[in-house]
Amino acid sequence: MEESIKGILEAIEYHIDGARKSDRSIVAKAFADDVTMSWSENGELRIVPIEALYDYGDSLGPQEVAYSLTECSATEDTAIVRIESDFSKAGKFTDMFTMVKIGDRWKIVSKIYHIKKKNEE
Repeated sequence: MEESIKGILEAIEYHIDGARKSDRSIVAKAFADDVTMSWSENGELRIVPIEALYDYGDSLGPQEVAYSLTECSATEDTAIVRIESDFSKAGKFTDMFTMVKIGDRWKIVSKIYHIKKKNEE
């Protein structure tokens, strides 16, 4: 299991490091092909291709990012992961990822998130 956690964190780090550097080629290493990103906005479900995340990161430019892994439930080849993150330009988020081990690499296959409001911080 420890090896799984290491691989899972490697994928999460691609996501975070790509945001720090505003480099979509790094962020893309974290995600499988055809991934979607979902969230609730004004009580409505929003679902977009993961490319929307890449575009948003490009629009922000480099930024400081801190995160903590708060939950990880994994089998040999699947995982559910939650992180709390703080992006200097984008704000604070709770991200939840569904992950699958593809070959010898962990990849995010879906991302849902919650934007933290000031009173949640």
